[in-house]
Amino acid sequence: MSATEPVITSYAEAPAKTVSVGADTFAYRELGPRGTIPVVFFVHLAATLDNWDPRLIDQVAKTRHVITFDQLGVGASSGRVPDTLEEAATDAYRFITKGLGYDKIDIFAFSMGGMIAQDLVVAHPALVRKLVLTGTGPRGGNNIDKVVGTTYWDIFRSLITRSDPKEFLFFNRDTIGKRAGKAFVERLKERTTDRDKPISNASFSRQLKAIQRYGRSAPSDLSVISQPTLIANGDNDRMVPSVLSEDLHKRIEGSELIIYPNSGHGGIFQNWEKFAPVAARFLTT
Repeated sequence: MSATEPVITSYAEAPAKTVSVGADTFAYRELGPRGTIPVVFFVHLAATLDNWDPRLIDQVAKTRHVITFDQLGVGASSGRVPDTLEEAATDAYRFITKGLGYDKIDIFAFSMGGMIAQDLVVAHPALVRKLVLTGTGPRGGNNIDKVVGTTYWDIFRSLITRSDPKEFLFFNRDTIGKRAGKAFVERLKERTTDRDKPISNASFSRQLKAIQRYGRSAPSDLSVISQPTLIANGDNDRMVPSVLSEDLHKRIEGSELIIYPNSGHGGIFQNWEKFAPVAARFLTT
């Protein structure tokens, strides 16, 4: 980007890019002002570049260089989804350090992305300056392995109601939750050109199995995480139980915890007007 080139701060307008790391190709987008430590966004189960809420991305990108990316085997990235989230963390490390050349980043992670981010920080603590973990839980967390049943049940419910599965997976099914879910799904459509490829059924299945393995694994030693950490969730997360956000808060010394009332797994999306400026301020200071 040249000195005279305008800074893009709208995720809907962020150019689609790719970078090769060995035999692998990672798809990514970037926006916001350069010259700062980038904020790398780690996305959720079944998600591609098009599944980030632009209200969150745009708020952070006002003052920070933001990078979103597809894990291998997802969207426009090459390869296949790895068997474990540890391997996904290794792939992310290669993308960040070898592909883009960064040795220091901040992380904003949601759901499965938060699990991968934890594995990355545990393995490479010097890489990360600040950490935002939302809608997620620790390795070996109680009932994380039940995500498969919850996910398929909500997909079934969405099919019979002709709705987007995220309306069921991320939001409560009361009046407020239904309204928030539909608004969120509409925001995801704001980018109208150069959209990402949807995840394949095979890749989706492999991700689910990797999360199941994560939930059934021995806990990680999260005491090694000394970075400033912001944790957020809704109070009724059916995918990654809300109590696991409290568990993370207890295990990561000095972390901050926000639990939004009357909200589900997508509490940060339902409450974006409150959370976006909080996250942006945390990542800026």
